[in-house]
Amino acid sequence: MNTMKPTDTVDDLQGNLGDYYATVIDSVGDGVIVVNSDGIITLYNPAAEEITGFSRKQALGASFNKLLSQEIFIVEMVAKTIHTGITISDHENAVLRSTGKIKPVAVACYPLMLASGENIGAILTLKDITYIRELEAAVRQADRLSTLGTLAAGLAHEVKNPLGGIKGAAQLLERELSSGSDLREYTRVMIRETERIDHIMRELLELASPRGLKLSPVNLHKVLGDILLLQKQAVAEQDITFTQQFDPSIPAIMADEEMLTRLFLNLIRNAIDAMGETGRLIVVTRVLSDYRMTQNERNSRMVAVEIDDDGPGIPREDLENIWTPFFSTKSSGTGLGLTICHKIVAEHRGMIKVDSDQSHGTKFTILLPLVQ
Repeated sequence: MNTMKPTDTVDDLQGNLGDYYATVIDSVGDGVIVVNSDGIITLYNPAAEEITGFSRKQALGASFNKLLSQEIFIVEMVAKTIHTGITISDHENAVLRSTGKIKPVAVACYPLMLASGENIGAILTLKDITYIRELEAAVRQADRLSTLGTLAAGLAHEVKNPLGGIKGAAQLLERELSSGSDLREYTRVMIRETERIDHIMRELLELASPRGLKLSPVNLHKVLGDILLLQKQAVAEQDITFTQQFDPSIPAIMADEEMLTRLFLNLIRNAIDAMGETGRLIVVTRVLSDYRMTQNERNSRMVAVEIDDDGPGIPREDLENIWTPFFSTKSSGTGLGLTICHKIVAEHRGMIKVDSDQSHGTKFTILLPLVQ
């Protein structure tokens, strides 16, 4: 509705238009920063506050170069646009560090010109593309797992038959030996190790051969609650605190209950093992109402399940490898547990992320669609 009246003066009309355009810019989802020819910030919308970590109060009237002194690449881009009047954009190499965590951003810088053509500053737009980078990484990981899975399936089929022969021969040999023979210990080792290899082969086959999801309405809180109840009993003699913070508004989701149970059980057990004799485990569920799984997909509702422990954390150099088959930091691990977790989440059209700090512990976040 137009609130301007015929009796409004030119200054009034300009003031109303200024407020209108300011409201429009404040409503934009991308960060918008206007810098004048002297390098002073004259406009800073709410999205820019969220992306950069600096409030509008801190930014307005401040020197752009000083406020974002850590962002040398972006500072140079703005300076070049102010001095040359050309538009510059970069959607691959720009990052923000001022938030305390490296955040990838797509940036574009446009000259701010008067009707006469005089260049009086620059308009910088920032778009947080963290979710795009996460999706690209997930796709690359899925491709690697698909290739490895095909190779693993062939290997598993080739190994299982001779493995069964070795186990059978060891069992027959054990029967032939007297009960007091020292050689029986060797046959027990042979049988135990062949069973361990057989377990690995079964996991490899499961990783490579999709069994197909059996979808039904699943109450996430019941699944998580049952797992936590059993794990509390299993570690009753250890000093581990369990905390659950469940959003009661989350409805049942269409999922494979058996697969989700395996997913969460694996992650919770890993957290308990990492903490040792003492620690704190927090399981949180919440709804993300505007999460996008792909760049072009409309915003959709997702449920996030966070499994957070205060164990020793995962070394930075290991974080990129934890989804790789046979990579394990446990002496007794097969290195396939997290790979299978990744596969289960991918089959549910979700995403799994990990944040770890060796001084604060590890948090796995599983994102699953509320509507499938």
